[in-house]
Amino acid sequence: MSHKHAAGGNTPAVHALIEAGIAHTLHPYEHDPSSDLGYGLEAAAAIGVAPDQVFKTLCAYVDGRLSVGIVPVSGQLDLKSLAHALGGKRAEMAPPADAERSSGYVVGGISPIGQRKHLPTVLDETAELYDVIYVSGGRRGLDIGLAPADLAGVTDAVIAPIAKGA
Repeated sequence: MSHKHAAGGNTPAVHALIEAGIAHTLHPYEHDPSSDLGYGLEAAAAIGVAPDQVFKTLCAYVDGRLSVGIVPVSGQLDLKSLAHALGGKRAEMAPPADAERSSGYVVGGISPIGQRKHLPTVLDETAELYDVIYVSGGRRGLDIGLAPADLAGVTDAVIAPIAKGA
C-alpha cells in the first residue's frame, strides 16, 4: 500500500493516516444518491470487493456515552455486544445528527479515523480475517483500504464480536 493520493483524498481521515505514517490506499468512486443499496453496499460494489471486507462506522450511546462500532456492511451492529465490549450494560443507536456533530463527517461518509472527538471504539473481530479492510474515507464516494491492526491502532479500538447477520 502507498500514501499516493488522487484528487479528493483531502479529508481529516486521510490526514490522520498520513500523520501516523500508516500505509493505506484510497478508493474514490462516484456516489449515486439514487442507489437503493445503502452507502456501504454501494461502496463495496463500486470498488469491487466483498461486502464482508467493507466496514461501516456506526455511532451508539453505551450507558449514555457516545461510542463507535465498526462492522461489515453485510451485517448489523449488535448493540448488546457493543455495550459488553466497552464494559457497559446498555447501548442504543445515536441519532444521525449526534453522529455527524461528534465525528465532523456526514452520514454515509463517517470515517472511524480522524473524528472530531475521540470516542471509545470497537472493531468487529471479522476484520482480522482480511489483510486489508475498507472503511469510509470521510466523505461519500471515498473508501480507504488499510490493515485491520492499523485501523485498530489509529482509533484505539478494542477488537470484539459486535456484528450480527454478517
